Amino acid sequence: MNKLRSAMHKGKRVGLEMVKKGTAKRKKSETAVKEEDTKNDSAPSTYHTFPDPADVVLLRSHLLNWYDKEKRELPWRTLAVTESDLNIRTYAVWVSEIMLQQTQVATVIDYYNKWMKRWPTVQDLAAATLEEVNQMWAGLGYYSRGKRLHEGSQKVVSELKGQMPHTVDSLLKQLPGVGRYTAAAIGSISLGQVTGAVDGNVIRVLCRLRAIGADSTSPPVTEALWSLVNKLVDPERPGDFNQAMMELGARVCTPKGPLCSQCPVQTHCRSYSKVHAKQEKKSQKLLGKLDRKPSTLPDIEECVNSGTCPLCPSEPWDDKLGVQNFPRKPAKKPPRVERTLTCVVLRTGEDGEDEYLLTQRPNKGLLAGLWEFPSLLLDDKSSEVKHKRALCAEISTLVGINLSESNFKCVGEVVHIFSHIHQTYVVHSLSLKDRDTQTPTESTQWLTKSALQEAAVSTGVKKVFILFTQCVCVCVRVCVCGLDNSTCCTRNRLDYLTQKAQQKALATRRCFLSSPISHYRFVLQFWKGAPWLKIL
Repeated sequence: MNKLRSAMHKGKRVGLEMVKKGTAKRKKSETAVKEEDTKNDSAPSTYHTFPDPADVVLLRSHLLNWYDKEKRELPWRTLAVTESDLNIRTYAVWVSEIMLQQTQVATVIDYYNKWMKRWPTVQDLAAATLEEVNQMWAGLGYYSRGKRLHEGSQKVVSELKGQMPHTVDSLLKQLPGVGRYTAAAIGSISLGQVTGAVDGNVIRVLCRLRAIGADSTSPPVTEALWSLVNKLVDPERPGDFNQAMMELGARVCTPKGPLCSQCPVQTHCRSYSKVHAKQEKKSQKLLGKLDRKPSTLPDIEECVNSGTCPLCPSEPWDDKLGVQNFPRKPAKKPPRVERTLTCVVLRTGEDGEDEYLLTQRPNKGLLAGLWEFPSLLLDDKSSEVKHKRALCAEISTLVGINLSESNFKCVGEVVHIFSHIHQTYVVHSLSLKDRDTQTPTESTQWLTKSALQEAAVSTGVKKVFILFTQCVCVCVRVCVCGLDNSTCCTRNRLDYLTQKAQQKALATRRCFLSSPISHYRFVLQFWKGAPWLKIL
């Protein structure tokens, strides 16, 4: 009996365990189905892709035929086609891609030609100094790019035996400043590797082609675009295909005022189809009212997962924007506002030519390693008197002379916009009457005007110098004492500008000046940056 009871209890336990397992399996299966349904609901639909291989082939053909006829002749494109040395070709494309980051093609061409003439191989660039690189890069902006090119060339020579990386992965891993897009562009253009490349122009083209309206900087959209372009890229001409996409975005599918009528892939564009269909529908509706005939137009095609699709726009369609509804970008943060006190310090050199004091910026951060006039970042809480006192102390330390605040003359203000900073330079000048100043150090130097114009300085510094020379021009024109400029005006250039006249100039852009020799009163008016004098 005991054995029988034991067997019965054991059977019940096994049965219960089987029931529990079955229930658990059903629950797990139901959960998996729900998860799969949720996943399917939020997954991008084929509306945002090219499901038909024939469409892909046709798009490639239309785009490349257009590119062959309409492409711009650019020096890096020519070199990529004509250069037989793989190492030089890869280096040349690398240089062009770094220069083209955040910079317009028209601006880059001259810089690129000068660069390649001076450093035609990666070994030549590695042998250059960072100062020489900064000097060559001056005015191109985003100065850390030149520094990374220099660092990368030195790494190629010292660690890779002078051989440029030959795959997209190795380009990405081994070259500083090379990201996903740059590696793909270099790999496809110079090495013929079959990979797509997604830059700002390509983002815009793809978003409009496939009506991708979600935030174009979000991870889901980014990955979708890379997947899309890797599917579209022509395996026979990957470099040309990527350049054709960029060319299309730069010249036809532009951010504003796109030239849809000239687009070679218009028939593949869902954005254009949507705009065209809406226009036709409005026209048909108007005609329908007049003729009292029902509309025969089909409904506008939309994504089947709209509302849950991660690639569909979250904002409503704006008829005024048309295809410019795509892509959508998050609102940019307003630039940080800064004011910097800067001083143009000059002295007379040994040969009688003016020399200007420059200091070098730190090796890290904004404008790293570039030269500038002595400057101090202004604190809004401090008064103007304290600002001038601080500037006087800073310059006194630099030149090794005890200076008075009265030695400093106000020149004006210059505005320069960085990508994230709205910078205003409050410009003063100081003319030293002798050369008894401290000798230059590693972070300071005295340069003549011609040397300054060739030095590694930013565009902001050049603007400051232009304002200063305009002010000098005022003084030279006002001088009617009969002495030559070097005798009269070099040492006393700003003495003719009284504080009252300077304030008036800042307020009205007019300088009211009086010559100490002549009783004539002069008025200088600035018209489009070109000064001219009028005798009243």
